[in-house]
Amino acid sequence: MGDAQPVLSYRRDLPNGDIIQVVVWLLSEPLPGSPHPYKYRLHYQKADASDYIRYDNERGKGDHRHIGDTEEPYCFKSAKKLAQDFYADIKQARTTGGI
Repeated sequence: MGDAQPVLSYRRDLPNGDIIQVVVWLLSEPLPGSPHPYKYRLHYQKADASDYIRYDNERGKGDHRHIGDTEEPYCFKSAKKLAQDFYADIKQARTTGGI
C-alpha cells in the first residue's frame, strides 16, 4: 500500500471464542470508490465461524458493511466513528442473541 500508515491493527479473541479484528490504514490518497484516505477492515465472527459483522472499503466498491448475509452502503465520517459504529453493531448482535 505504498505510503500507507497504520492507524489501528489488532485482534481480540474473546473468552467465548468470538473474534474481533480491526485494521485501519491512512493512505496518501483515497482508494477508488471512497472519498477519504482510509483503507479499513473491521471483522467480528462467532466462535463457530457463523454470523459476522464486517465493515470494509475494497477498491472500486467503496464503503460498506456486512451484517450476516446483508450488505449495505456505509457512510464513513471518521476512523473514530467507524470504530464506534462497528462496536455498536457487535453489542446489538450479542445482546439480541444473534445477527
